[in-house]
Amino acid sequence: MLTIGVIVLGVDDMARGVSFWRQALGYVPREGEASEDWTVLEPAYGTGVALALDVSETPVQEKPRMHLDLFAVSEEEQLAEIDRLIALGAQHVDWENYPEDPDFVVLADPEGNRFCVVDSSRI
Repeated sequence: MLTIGVIVLGVDDMARGVSFWRQALGYVPREGEASEDWTVLEPAYGTGVALALDVSETPVQEKPRMHLDLFAVSEEEQLAEIDRLIALGAQHVDWENYPEDPDFVVLADPEGNRFCVVDSSRI
């Protein structure tokens, strides 16, 4: 049986990407896997899926086929996390595909990669 070990995200600027995602997720670089063109981040404590950042020359997709969903446990936490992520450099994305009464908000990291912050209490 297969499991997801690492999710890979393309970045233009490794230092900027590492800084944002470390602060966003509380992850740390995996020992021996941090360089100018490839860095694996993993949870500082406990277990979880790792996030690898890979320098990429391809442009960010306006409507990516894959993205991250970051879960908050309540609407209050979701709103607080959105504010925190924006303070770290994320931006709101004008997303025309929101359903009526969405449980998620689309943001982009400083590199332009889209991700959602989801109120998981509504799932």
